[in-house]
Order: sequence, then structure tokens, then C-alpha cells
Amino acid sequence: MSENEATPPPASFEFLIASFIMQAQMQLGMFAMPGSEGEEPQKPNLVYAKHSIDLLGVLEEKTKGNLSLEEKRMLENSLTELRFRYVQAIAEEQK
Repeated sequence: MSENEATPPPASFEFLIASFIMQAQMQLGMFAMPGSEGEEPQKPNLVYAKHSIDLLGVLEEKTKGNLSLEEKRMLENSLTELRFRYVQAIAEEQK
């Protein structure tokens, strides 16, 4: 690996969850895409945002009883916030 290449972070459950969270946030139009500095956030893609949120829900269901308290809180809190933002995005789209 050259000096200019970044080293990926260690693989962890927290990083997996953070990846899905970032993906859902971008699909909800909360952030501009990387490389689009100074531009408006991208228009929400609610179909894919819902899919990412649903994938987090699957992880929550399938990992029940196997997570540390911190992992459980991270997942639950993230799902609650993303679901709220999704409902807000739908309401905004219907205006």
C-alpha cells in the first residue's frame, strides 16, 4: 500500500452499522455526495433509503440478545432517528 492510500478502519459491528447509517442518510438527502463540494444535497431516494433502514431492522432482529449494551443502543437509536427522518422526507415530498 502506498503512502497516499488510506488504511481502512478495523472491521467491527459498529463500523458496519455506521456504514448503513451513512448510506441511509445520503439516500435521505441529508448530505451531498462525496466530491460534490458546494453543491446542494442530492434529492432523496426514498425507495433506497427505506431499503437501507429495513436492512438495519433485519440486523436488529437477527442480532437480538447477542449485542453489547453499547451496540444495542447504537442500533436502536439510529433506527429510531432514521425512521423519523424517513417519515419527514415523505411528508416533505408530498408538499
